[in-house]
Amino acid sequence: MSAHDPRPQFTDPSSPPPQWQGSAGNTAPPRPPLSQPGQPGQPGQYRPVTQYGTPQVFAPRPSKGRIGMASLLTVALLSAGIGGGAALTADHFLVEDETSAVVTTTSPSTRVVQADASNPNWAEVADAVSDAVVAIQVASNSGRGQGSGVILDSDGTIVTNNHVIDGGNPGAQIRVVVANQAYDATVVGTDPSTDLAVIRLVDPPSNLQTVTFASSSDLVVGQPVMAIGNPLGLSDTVTTGIVSALNRPVTTPAVSSTVGDQSNGVVVTAAVQTSAAINPGNSGGALLNTSGELIGITSSIATLSSGAAPSGSIGLGFAIGSDQVRYITDQLIETGTARHAQLGVSAGDNTANLSLGAEVAEVVPGSGAAEAGIQVGDIITAVDGVNVTSSESLVALIRNSEVGQELTLTLIRDGNEQDVDVTLGSAED
Repeated sequence: MSAHDPRPQFTDPSSPPPQWQGSAGNTAPPRPPLSQPGQPGQPGQYRPVTQYGTPQVFAPRPSKGRIGMASLLTVALLSAGIGGGAALTADHFLVEDETSAVVTTTSPSTRVVQADASNPNWAEVADAVSDAVVAIQVASNSGRGQGSGVILDSDGTIVTNNHVIDGGNPGAQIRVVVANQAYDATVVGTDPSTDLAVIRLVDPPSNLQTVTFASSSDLVVGQPVMAIGNPLGLSDTVTTGIVSALNRPVTTPAVSSTVGDQSNGVVVTAAVQTSAAINPGNSGGALLNTSGELIGITSSIATLSSGAAPSGSIGLGFAIGSDQVRYITDQLIETGTARHAQLGVSAGDNTANLSLGAEVAEVVPGSGAAEAGIQVGDIITAVDGVNVTSSESLVALIRNSEVGQELTLTLIRDGNEQDVDVTLGSAED
């Protein structure tokens, strides 16, 4: 599956905002046919799909091109674990109204305490958190686009997707709409490898609302969530759903204006999959739990090919987990760049037996994998208890980890299962 960034793009800076199909019979403008992938300088056109009726995750824009799986995985795991084709993560108060919620504020962040976690009061969550989610408008020499972002602190620091801000294009002009007021913003740091970026308001107001982080490692499949963003330019749009799956490997083309970055043309994410409706323009927006805490940054969607153009949301949206968001944004705020974890192997899908996993094809001398005694031919089936179903699944889980982190890999060697502890290195070293 390829991947699609939920952000509308326009090639002509004077073009109007996108239209949509509405109940009154509004019709959408024609899109380029799927058989015509976008050309450089024409952001927002769709890559061709390979099979009618099969969910596809569409690319944010034409990029450096897809790399073959074998070479991609070699590059990926040797240089921080990126790449691979996508396969397709409360307190109770006794009150008279059991669906009501209590909003507590520890300035400038807000947390909602639900009276009944099984029946959340989403109106309270939306009211408490919506001002911490912003609409982002970008104009550059390649066109115009819109996306979303989330305010991190009172200085006006905002996390968004790297592709939303045009890959850090130094010529891009960034405007941010906060609570119906527009502000200029500058780029603090970008990370094409994870499709995350940090920008900052030039002259922020004094009363900014910010989000509180929750750990994405605490997520469970089936828990309710809310997405807030700017789909199709419709700011402050709220949708709800559940966590549909965790650690879903999803790949999108990387967007970068920097030669020699670590993305190698692709971004792979161990994504939080959600049924909350996510559409073009939601990129960079917030995925929240029932307490209004950030559990992910929405970044891509799956859609069905229909012969002329992809459909909108089909209930398969993906977000970058909050733990990875925090790890990368902390580095971008501090230094403007980010380091990425490296296992030190190249791998392919296991096809020799019934065990799903990633078969090690090469081990880099001196790497964490080599020091842990991982061998060519080992089949890695789990990382810290999370199943590895393919080589791209391994790539996603390593990408989701941190430099210096110790992981326990479950592997099959000579028909026997064993656990191996490995300390991840840095792709930048």
